[in-house]
Amino acid sequence: MFNTFLVQPIYNAFIFLTGVMPGADAGLAIIAITIVMRVLLYPLYTSQIRTQIGMSALQPELEVLKEKHKNDREKMAREQMALFKKYKVNPLATIFVLIIQLVVMLALYFALFHEQLPTVDTDFLYSFVEAPAHISTSFFGLLNLLTPHHIILAALVALSQYIAISLTLRRTPVPANLPPEKAQVQRMQQGLMLYFMPALMGIFSYFFPGGVGLYFLAGNVLSIGQEWLIKHKFA
Repeated sequence: MFNTFLVQPIYNAFIFLTGVMPGADAGLAIIAITIVMRVLLYPLYTSQIRTQIGMSALQPELEVLKEKHKNDREKMAREQMALFKKYKVNPLATIFVLIIQLVVMLALYFALFHEQLPTVDTDFLYSFVEAPAHISTSFFGLLNLLTPHHIILAALVALSQYIAISLTLRRTPVPANLPPEKAQVQRMQQGLMLYFMPALMGIFSYFFPGGVGLYFLAGNVLSIGQEWLIKHKFA
């Protein structure tokens, strides 16, 4: 089922896009399919952003409720749900989007490396998708998509990830009226995410094939652009 409904459609889209790219450049196809997936998932991303903004706004009120009803869990649960409804927040939205992102990323990985490019598995193609006569796995002649250890690419992935997370955290600052101990914990969590995630993604990009790093880089650049759009949309 995973192959039929996720891997195979993405693989076919990738092969089709590669065939229409100049020089049948697989790197351009990776960027194109990243854009397509982001456009398709944009409504989910918007829902996630709305939830993040709402959760940040309601945090002080939530802390008051926790203190007020600390001995009555049932009352606390009712008041909390009422607070979520007031701010139009769905706490499960963020988890749902993360799951979707993980599944899609795994499907993309399996699709792009289903066969060792430039080999094309014609048995995996739909009847209306034609395999290109050749596929270039050298992105603009500068990046081998099939080999690891691209230090510049890894650095760009880490830098772009840092910028994207920084913009996200700027959108959801720690509330000023949060209790000091809670505010300190939240700042520590944000600091960990700001520095740990870029380092982790940079390491992954260094040890994985160049095509994976290019996908991460394209996704980060799109995330930065998305943050700009959201900033103006929700301003």
